[in-house]
Amino acid sequence: MTDEDYMRRAIELAREGERTPGGSNIACVIVLDGKIIGEGFNLTHGECDPTAHAEIVAMRRAGKAVQNMEFRGATLYSTLQPCGMCTMASIWGKVTRIVFGAGRDDVHRMYFEDRHLDTSDFIRDAFRNDLSLEGGVLRDECAALYYGPKDEVPEEEQANV
Repeated sequence: MTDEDYMRRAIELAREGERTPGGSNIACVIVLDGKIIGEGFNLTHGECDPTAHAEIVAMRRAGKAVQNMEFRGATLYSTLQPCGMCTMASIWGKVTRIVFGAGRDDVHRMYFEDRHLDTSDFIRDAFRNDLSLEGGVLRDECAALYYGPKDEVPEEEQANV
């Protein structure tokens, strides 16, 4: 399977998350040796847990699947560029590669908690030189899941602003 195939799976999960009470439309798939070892969508509202981002949910499931907290050799696919928390978790979890669809410039700013730092800053500053980052895989399909940069977001749906 290709990066696009795994991102398509993440897009399917994002749509599932949008239909799930307490879920949302950000999704993640973690792949090791060609096999999905963890996947999930945001469950922050449903779990009343600010750390239940798609990437964290997927890492928790992957850890249980492989009985290890480290994911050396794994690729993390996310429909949206990971936030700082999820990027740091990827660094600590020894993920080897992060691939995302929509980036900061493709969606409304409410999806990110920081105005100036982004995923690449965390990775560039980490004590790791074996982690790569690639954005824009199925960018348009992923960006279509979210509010655009200039969209008027209803107040009750706004986050981080």
